[in-house]
Amino acid sequence: MPTELDAIDRKILHHLQQDGRMSLADLADQVGLSPSPCLRRIRILEKAGVIARYAAVLNQQAVGLPVSVFISVKLEKQKQDALDRFAKTIARWPEVMECYLMTGPRDYWLRVVVPDLAAYERFLKEKLTRLDGVASIESSFALEQVKYSSVLPVG
Repeated sequence: MPTELDAIDRKILHHLQQDGRMSLADLADQVGLSPSPCLRRIRILEKAGVIARYAAVLNQQAVGLPVSVFISVKLEKQKQDALDRFAKTIARWPEVMECYLMTGPRDYWLRVVVPDLAAYERFLKEKLTRLDGVASIESSFALEQVKYSSVLPVG
């Protein structure tokens, strides 16, 4: 059951998504609360799983991973054990930033980051093509990132 969020909760979430290191005093001031009730609301949001975790968002270029590849994968069979095996294996690979089970003609959509084309070739040859049950793979390379956001539109 989804957690009911009021206007103050939404403001808290909005500000924390913008700056997860914002001080409690600054956050409380921004949402119109004193620090104690603001902290209480944050703890409730954490306990309910609305706030899943806190993280630093890195600049992909600055850490030497400028290439983003979007990959669609079709499996030979769409049986639950094949889907589970694929998902479990993909989850272990650090190059895979996102993986979605899809509707339509393809089974999975992945976003992979690598330093260069040679690294992608190694990923493809040494990992993805070696997975049992993969029928086809289509890769598309991002030329430019037009927009990226980790901020959900809650506020």
